[in-house]
Amino acid sequence: MQYVWMAVIGLIVGVVAKFVHPGKDNMGFLLTIVIGIGGSVLATFLGGMLGLYKEGESAGFIMSVIGAVILLAIYGMVVKKPGGDGSS
Repeated sequence: MQYVWMAVIGLIVGVVAKFVHPGKDNMGFLLTIVIGIGGSVLATFLGGMLGLYKEGESAGFIMSVIGAVILLAIYGMVVKKPGGDGSS
């Protein structure tokens, strides 16, 4: 049951991050969940490194969305479409 909740929260975080992040992100349902979960993991890691969270403490919703937006920006840089610069 824990994994179901993790997927649901990951989906919510991923969808909110897609609304916040500028530009069009063509990704499916599963990748949105992965981005949301990854954003939470990234935010927990960065928050721990910056001293915002104690060991064993996870990131909150807003920090998870920020982490997911960071991952969406990285995803956008890695998965650029050929000819997407409008020069055709």
